[in-house]
Amino acid sequence: MWCESAWLGGDGVADAVRVEVDADGTVVGVASGVPAQAGDVVLSGVAFPGAANAHSHAFHRALRGRTHDHGGTFWTWRESMYRAAAALTPELYEELATAAYAEMVAVGWTSVAEFHYVHHQPDGTPYGQGDSGPHAMELALARAAVRAGIRLTLLDTCYLAGGFGAPLEEGQRRFSDGTAAQWLDRLAALRATVSALHPAHQVSVGAAIHSVRAVPEDQLAVITQHLPAGLPLHVHLSEQPAENEDCLRATGRTPTALLDSYGLVGSRLSAVHATHVSERDIAVLAGAGAAVVLCPTTEADLADGIGPAGDLRAAGATLALGTDQHAVVDPWLEMRALEHGERLRTGRRGHFEPEQLHAIASLGGAAAQTRPGAGFRPGRAADFMAVDPRSARTAGSSREQLAYTATGQDVTGVVVGGVLVARDGVHTTLGRPADLLVTAIARLDEAAQREHEPGRSPAGHSREQH
Repeated sequence: MWCESAWLGGDGVADAVRVEVDADGTVVGVASGVPAQAGDVVLSGVAFPGAANAHSHAFHRALRGRTHDHGGTFWTWRESMYRAAAALTPELYEELATAAYAEMVAVGWTSVAEFHYVHHQPDGTPYGQGDSGPHAMELALARAAVRAGIRLTLLDTCYLAGGFGAPLEEGQRRFSDGTAAQWLDRLAALRATVSALHPAHQVSVGAAIHSVRAVPEDQLAVITQHLPAGLPLHVHLSEQPAENEDCLRATGRTPTALLDSYGLVGSRLSAVHATHVSERDIAVLAGAGAAVVLCPTTEADLADGIGPAGDLRAAGATLALGTDQHAVVDPWLEMRALEHGERLRTGRRGHFEPEQLHAIASLGGAAAQTRPGAGFRPGRAADFMAVDPRSARTAGSSREQLAYTATGQDVTGVVVGGVLVARDGVHTTLGRPADLLVTAIARLDEAAQREHEPGRSPAGHSREQH
């Protein structure tokens, strides 16, 4: 691969950078000031390490621009999310996820941690008891990622309750395996199936606890005892003040303290959001070597609040970025929103230097997926995104400060594992992500409309069939 220019971390931007990549998509050599050779993938503009998206719900992409009537809250947004989830089939989900992942790679995300909990049929019946085989939803996501050319860490999620001491709601039935033991059994079977179908550098399986409100304490104990070592473990944590209040009322502890009491806060844990963690929570997370996945544009869109990114970093926590509900899918805007959030929170500028922002977007996100990070040095993943330094947004910018000015619209090329997957916003094999999204969302809308036709149950089947 040959780059017109490339950002080499602490060494700044160099010109005419050639990167040698092995068959596994790993960097084996880097030289600057050299010409391109025949057959090289050529990236124009300034190339940077590819971004690693550490938190995604692919089907949430169908909600963009639809949940703002009369303001709304996180909780009213959640009802719209449940309606979309109820309409998903493996076929519809594969189509929508393919489009969502194509949108991601076109702007520079080269890997994604998919926080996945739509496991079963809408009535809670597992797949594999009809036309679709076992793990139908999970394998649909894997196929979507392969088609889009993005590395996937599929975080299979345990989701058992509707809240502290509350049963599942109607829209949550398809998320649940009933018990943690049954979830662990399905997780083990899924890992075996995926590893037989896909190399780990392309698709791997991790684990997630949806939240402390969705997994009762006795089930947390089962997970602590039996979750296989080495798997990344993610959890939604302290996203809303109401979550903290409910947890304190039910257990006498914050969500972080509750997880810690069961031995679940450790170096493999990634706490997603952590918007409303206490000083003590921050110390516990950082002291255990946990990662914190911040999703600044989602947290702004849902009015969750501004997370304590600076305090987390100062305490020693590893930071990563995610797009979560995909109100925005752009690593450049997520990086900038992280810095802007700290400026708004403190009234001061300059909290995260460009080198730190790129490290969070790339190395932090990869660490949360237990993947090798991308970069211009041997042993790193050959995942890169290049931007035009002469666009209407970036013209006049220092090349080292493009993190403060570039957007996904400026991305000229994206490489994953040494393979060019997108150029100038167009996917090399799938075409324009916008076209894919329009078609996929329209099909999901049609399915959702059929769900609410008279004579049909919430599961999407006629009442006579039940």
